[in-house]
Amino acid sequence: MLPLPSMLDLPLAVGRSTRLFLDQIGAGTRFVVATCRAMRDTKDWIPEFSTHARVLGVESLPIGVFIALFTGIVLALLASYSVGDLVPPYFVGTLVQKTITLELAPVLTGLALAGRVGANIAAELGTMRVTEQIDALETLTFDPMSHLVVPRVLASTMMFPVVVAVAMLAGLLSGWMASLLLLDITTPQFLKGARIFFTDFDVRYGLVKSASFGAAVALIGCRAGLNTQGGAQGVGRGATRAVVISAVMILVLDAFWALVWLSGRTLR
Repeated sequence: MLPLPSMLDLPLAVGRSTRLFLDQIGAGTRFVVATCRAMRDTKDWIPEFSTHARVLGVESLPIGVFIALFTGIVLALLASYSVGDLVPPYFVGTLVQKTITLELAPVLTGLALAGRVGANIAAELGTMRVTEQIDALETLTFDPMSHLVVPRVLASTMMFPVVVAVAMLAGLLSGWMASLLLLDITTPQFLKGARIFFTDFDVRYGLVKSASFGAAVALIGCRAGLNTQGGAQGVGRGATRAVVISAVMILVLDAFWALVWLSGRTLR
């Protein structure tokens, strides 16, 4: 029989892990609430919004387009390989359109931007924290939440859908070109497949999902940056933590939207 202290080690470890997990959830919730409250100080974040929209959104367009181009080609080839001669050729257009707009454009672009945007925000704010620039802002009565966090969160939330929309278009175009040049599927056949089962819900679902990804990535990056400690090494750890947590959160949100919105629509 194990001694009593050994028998208590596992419950204590589980308790500590659970408490730490709940503490992190509580701290994250308070950070989100503080961000929402800081949005009322429009004079602080409006002048900064356009700059962050350009840095976080417009400059991310090449990444989204690059990923979507190759994704569209691969999807067209996989669709043709999977269905073969079992279904009409125009179903390649259907599969490319559905998978690009509903899932792959938002998720793959979101994961790529989690690395670029999340790391950018965390490293920038982390550097400001370790060099005491944020302390200087507080001394000058500037609220870091409204001055630093809100414009980044709003810019990321609004620009992620723009990048994803362009990626959707690029993916469909590359899938069409691959079908035309590599699979001997004609343009009318591909367009018939893309249009026959298309609904505006497909695009709306992908864009709403990508907006939630943008908000999550920016919030996680801002919190990681503001909590940075330990100089240059701390900045690196904060950026890494922001990217990892953002990637996990994107997958969680993807499952959340599928369960809450997509499955409900299927049942109806």
